[in-house]
Amino acid sequence: MLGRSTTEAIDNNGDRDSRGVKIPWPEAESIPREKGRKKIEIERERELEIEREMGEEDGPGLFHHKKQTLIDEISGKIINGDLLTKIQAAREIRSMIRNRISSDKIRTKLAAAGVIQPLVLMLYSRNHDAREVSLLALLNLASRNERNKEQIVTCGGIPPLVDLLKFQNTNTLRELATAAILTLSTASPNKKTIIDSGVIPLLIQILSCGTVQGRVDSVTALHNLLTSQQQQQPPLIPDSKAIPPLINLLKECKKSSKFAEKTTSLIQIISQSEEGKSAISNTQDAILTLVETIEDGSLISTEHAVTVLLELVVSCRSKYRELILNEGAIPGLLRLTVYGSEEAQEKARTLLDLLRESCPEKRLSSSVLEKIVHDIASRVDGSGKNVETAKSLLHDMVQRSLEVGVSEIQIKASSSSS
Repeated sequence: MLGRSTTEAIDNNGDRDSRGVKIPWPEAESIPREKGRKKIEIERERELEIEREMGEEDGPGLFHHKKQTLIDEISGKIINGDLLTKIQAAREIRSMIRNRISSDKIRTKLAAAGVIQPLVLMLYSRNHDAREVSLLALLNLASRNERNKEQIVTCGGIPPLVDLLKFQNTNTLRELATAAILTLSTASPNKKTIIDSGVIPLLIQILSCGTVQGRVDSVTALHNLLTSQQQQQPPLIPDSKAIPPLINLLKECKKSSKFAEKTTSLIQIISQSEEGKSAISNTQDAILTLVETIEDGSLISTEHAVTVLLELVVSCRSKYRELILNEGAIPGLLRLTVYGSEEAQEKARTLLDLLRESCPEKRLSSSVLEKIVHDIASRVDGSGKNVETAKSLLHDMVQRSLEVGVSEIQIKASSSSS
């Protein structure tokens, strides 16, 4: 299951706080990798040293002077230092920003001091530590700072991030690169550049083989990028290969969560293509998972789910009608005609009409049924309370429909066993 700590690791705007031609780095091979506890101890010791140097207890005037002096010192290291010095400076940037009340101003001052361009260049290094610490520093600089996000892209940050997404031998760098793409994708001016970089297929690949956090970040990044393109003609529709991992993620998460809303939105976008529809019908438990989302999802995710099922039936009623009915969609759709969003209610009524066995001209439409219920309710309680009474009547009808369905199944089962 995707637990709370994973699916809610992203804040409201998608930022993650914590984390071409190759440029030669002759020093790279000579720097040993710091590992384990020693590495943590060194980083923590430097954090404490930075806190002492900044001296927040010295009063506002002296504190701001020390802070600016330290920013100038760090920017000088990362602009002019050798690789080892740059790595240390990148760690210090992260340490300055983390867990500090004035971190927003520090992000702005560090960017103004010119640290972004050399950090982007470090992403090309052959040294693992250089790439990792520069990714973490850029993530912290970009978080909740739209100008820094745009500057990272302007400085050429997307091509090396795309290269890192192709790495098969280290989950750490791929996960950090995915988080960086996610954070940068929240700034509208960046979206076209990111899409044009060819990142979409790589993010889809991570849906299947990435870490849990990588998959969560990939869904959110894809959502940020693709939903912004749906008004264009033709709309950007990703590869249908994304359907199986998206269904698996939707199956595992809470259907009313924000993550489920993003996942169902992506499934809806892909269902616009014939390949997408076919992938949904061929993916195990896909239709059942969408039916469960209609039953338990939020207003947004239920709207996306019913839209997908309606797309399927409209495209080929003879193929998809039985598949949807076999998963017990009727009770959830009836409930959606009352409790869903306005658009979801209308689509649920249309889908119910299409799922019925009789011909369209001979059957009682869902809208007519609802009007009859409202008329009955107004006669019972008057016009003032007819809406609540109608909802109650429809709820009872759904419950009765379920009871009758179960009863018929039991009768069939007993007759077949005898």
